[in-house]
Amino acid sequence: MLLLDLFYLLAIATLLPFLVWRSIRTGRYRSSLAGKLLGSFSAPNPFKKPVAWFHAVSVGEVNLLVTLVPAFRQRHPDWLVVVSATTDTGLAEARKLFRDLTVIPWPFDFTWSVNTALESVKPSLIVLTESELWPNFLRAAKKRNVPVIVVNARMSPRSFVRLQRIAGLARAFLFGNITRFAVQEKEYADRLQQLGVPHSKLVVTGSVKYDGAKKERNTPKTAILRKLLGLGGPEPCSPGPVIWLAGSTHAPEEEIVLRIYSQLSERFPQLRLILVPRHPDRFEEVSRLIEQSGLTFIRRSRIKEPLFGMPDVVLLDTVGELGAAWGLADIGFTGGSLDGKRGGQSMIEPAGYAVPCVFGQHVWNFKDAAKRLVEVGGAVMVSDPVGLEIELARLIADPELRRQMGDAAQELVGKQQGAASKTLDAIDALLRPAYLSQAA
Repeated sequence: MLLLDLFYLLAIATLLPFLVWRSIRTGRYRSSLAGKLLGSFSAPNPFKKPVAWFHAVSVGEVNLLVTLVPAFRQRHPDWLVVVSATTDTGLAEARKLFRDLTVIPWPFDFTWSVNTALESVKPSLIVLTESELWPNFLRAAKKRNVPVIVVNARMSPRSFVRLQRIAGLARAFLFGNITRFAVQEKEYADRLQQLGVPHSKLVVTGSVKYDGAKKERNTPKTAILRKLLGLGGPEPCSPGPVIWLAGSTHAPEEEIVLRIYSQLSERFPQLRLILVPRHPDRFEEVSRLIEQSGLTFIRRSRIKEPLFGMPDVVLLDTVGELGAAWGLADIGFTGGSLDGKRGGQSMIEPAGYAVPCVFGQHVWNFKDAAKRLVEVGGAVMVSDPVGLEIELARLIADPELRRQMGDAAQELVGKQQGAASKTLDAIDALLRPAYLSQAA
């Protein structure tokens, strides 16, 4: 739509100085810029197969597709799959994980970009993960009669409040152009209904992230990382250092974690910390924070040979190794949960590795998972940094408690798995002849 294009252009013009500064500082926004702006992507399809376009926002959603895409291809071997991602890190991870597929950047939401991209890919089905909804793209897909399903869909309290204010516009430009929502839990479905999404468009499938949670701590990637860090055996509570992994952290959580580590390491000299910031463009900033703390540390990217002994802190400044690092952890902290701005990062992955986790109370993005884990005794929720330090000290001092909590967390993950199959059933429902004849 012309008005929406003008709005986007005005927003870019207003933010241009900031975007240029951030691009110079972090390298963001430069990758595949022409393709994103023009929507001109190469998506070869020499045998004219029907195309399923799976889209992920960033690394977390790309890892979710690792569960869904192979299962879809097994069910539908006669289909061609194209994968896209929004962020540079997500795109790099997708290209690494889906080497035999066409992987493209997500086009900017200008009418010319999305129309050219859709014409290049020619999808018969579009699968979006969680919450990546853009009005021009959705409108163009509907105009072409291409069914769109949002999988692992969620609706946070903050997004719900915002969308309530513009519910009419959201129905007209977003929800009305989506064929089906495969929702993580009933609470999210209820919120979508309150925003005007018909019940017929909603199916509750559970979270696919449970299906993607690994249970084997000694994977090849984890074994490589263990050797590089000079650590002992793969079992939790094994002799040697006690590894605390603070994963997917945001500012100011790194400062909090480093302060708590400094205090706890005086009481527990066997404690070591693996610190994993959520966003790669903060690696340098966090590295400076660790240096200022006076703790011994090393950046993962600079470890080329096995260490003789692990320093106080390892900064995991690589993309795609967090899962492997959870396989090393005795205790976990999941970030984005202390300051009330971000709604928490996933605690499902560490639970799959039998890692007892502590997190803050601001976990609305994973409300159901957090509640279930706390109820079965597989995790602890705290209200502030003081509570975090108290619970960590309790876990460090008690290996048997760590083992019991880890077992409870892993058992819960096993019981919750099955969402991927339900999600694929919801996708298959859109592949009826009526939809495919319209999309042809």
